[in-house]
Amino acid sequence: MFLELDAEIEVVGEARNGEEAMQLVEQLRPDVVLMDVLMPKVDGLAATQKIRQKFPDTEVLVLTSVLDEVTIASAVRNGAIGYLLKDTQAEDLCKSIHLAAEGKVQMSPEVAVRLASELCEEHPRVEELTAREREVLKLIASGSSNKDIAQLLFIAEKTVKAHVSNLLAKMGVQSRTQAALYAVQKGWV
Repeated sequence: MFLELDAEIEVVGEARNGEEAMQLVEQLRPDVVLMDVLMPKVDGLAATQKIRQKFPDTEVLVLTSVLDEVTIASAVRNGAIGYLLKDTQAEDLCKSIHLAAEGKVQMSPEVAVRLASELCEEHPRVEELTAREREVLKLIASGSSNKDIAQLLFIAEKTVKAHVSNLLAKMGVQSRTQAALYAVQKGWV
């Protein structure tokens, strides 16, 4: 597999279905999981949700051929940090894996276009965000990790995590990806 050509990426396991993927995550605790949505036994969407609930430090990056709004929205709602299509170039995939490991959102351009409108219509509570939470949201949307945000705003990373948690709750979203898409749709970045 071409991922092994990147010296910084270590492939620690490979699953044949969603159930096996969840078991391997529990055993191996990887930083990033590449997940197809079309998986036998337990589909990739359900597996993503269960992995993110049980192992919040493991990021799930969807890599699939499915490009429909319902599936994309479900993946993001279930906690996927990114959604890429299988025609993604090897170099771009490796870059996306590294960025996902840093907590940075990754979307194929086609995916972002299909998803932004649908998700953005669902978040009427954004007005409740404080000025600092809006600032953090803008930085998330521009691809900054919690560590990056802490350095840019001269605050502790723990404080950034609290702001992220608060803004997700106020916006009624479950992931940084959903929040970032909203900020992009509103033209904040």
